[in-house]
Parts: sequence; C-alpha cells; structure tokens
Amino acid sequence: MTRLEGRVALVTGGSRGIGAAICRRLAAEGAVVAVNYAGSADAAAAVVDDIVSAGGAAAAFQADVSDARACDALIATVVERYGRLDILVNNAGINRDGLLVRMSDDDWNAVIGTDLSGAFYLTRAAAKLMMKARSGSIVNVASVIGLVGNAGQANYAAAKAGLIGMTKSVARELASRGVRANAVAPGFITTDMTDALPEAARDAALATIAARRFGSPDDIAACVAFLASDDASYITGQTVAVDGGMTFA
Repeated sequence: MTRLEGRVALVTGGSRGIGAAICRRLAAEGAVVAVNYAGSADAAAAVVDDIVSAGGAAAAFQADVSDARACDALIATVVERYGRLDILVNNAGINRDGLLVRMSDDDWNAVIGTDLSGAFYLTRAAAKLMMKARSGSIVNVASVIGLVGNAGQANYAAAKAGLIGMTKSVARELASRGVRANAVAPGFITTDMTDALPEAARDAALATIAARRFGSPDDIAACVAFLASDDASYITGQTVAVDGGMTFA
C-alpha cells in the first residue's frame, strides 16, 4: 500500500512504543518519515534502520517538544531537508502519576509541557506551512484518559483532554485551507510501560475492555495512517477511540 507516497511526515516521540509503530507504518505506506526523539538517540536510529532496511525513507531529528524554540527549529529543519511537511503526528508524551493532593508543580508542568504545549508549539509552526500549501493532516495522539479521567493522573488527563479540545479548534480554523486535524485516543496498549504493571492491575484493566484483549501499537498506527491519508479526506475534528470497547460514547 502506497497511499502516502510522496508525503513527508513528522512523528514526535517516534523512538519507541506507539510512536515507533506509527513511524514504521507511515513509511510502509510510502511516506518519508522524520523520526523525532528527545533523548533516545540509539532507539530512534534503530527505528530509522528498520524503515530503511524495509525499503523506506527516514531520518532521526532530536528536539525537546516542551521547548517552543526547539519545536520551531525542528519544523524548519525537516522542511529544509525535505522541502515540505504534509503530515504532523503529535505523539510525544510522558506521565508523572500521583494523587492530586500530593502532585508537585513540577510533575504537573512537566506533563502539560510535553503532552499538550509541545503539540501546540508544533501545530502552530506546521499550520503556517500547511495553510500555504492548502493541504495537510495533523493527527494528535491523545488517550481515553482524556475522555474519562483516571485517579492519580490529573495532569495526564488534563493534558490529553486539552489535546482533544485543541484538535477540534484547530480543525475549525484550518478546514477552509484544506488542512485536517484529528485525534486518536488509545486505550490499554501493550508497551514497555504497560508491561511493567503488576498482574492485578493488568487483570483489572482487561475486565473493562469489551474485546477482552489489550491493543498493540500497530492498532494505533493503522488508525493514524488512515487519518493521515486521503482516505480520510472528509474527516476532521474527530477523536477516534482505539480501545477495544473500553469506552463507549
């Protein structure tokens, strides 16, 4: 499948987990992929090697997305190298879990800074290019936690809910210029982070999922690739929960 042939995609947090799966999927569908990472240079290089070995095109780009200037420089560097930017996937995210009354200002600000502000900085920079080109797709990786909340994750839930709200506003602002914005809300996805959870916590999560299984990073990547493609040309401002029926709207 080459429905993204000729497109240039930037994926933040692309060195591992869901981000790495998104990078590989977009490349497999023909896109040239800019793999962003904050500190995991070796992991990002491994993703690039996987893509190139499979016949795709990719390169790694370092930037801390919580830094506005770094985000502007990242967009400029990608465009300087490839001449364009067609797809932006705001996937970078961190968590600093803790009960509300014990949550520090630093833990709140760190999560908001990376998970929400980073997406804003990059979207602001990319939107200028996409509006000029009158084409583009922005896909934000949110979370079902942004839809339903979760004890011990007030910062993460606020960031992801904010990302969903921002997606809708961006979609309204940019639709007339041919630019689409959508969000994906993953449910319980198997990653290194979730594999470390105690068995009791995993069993409790599984009981809430109608499909009675956890998702994989590839499930999220498939949805992102669809939303980034022309197959979704009449879809904007939407949030797609990829969660096996963990949440029903």
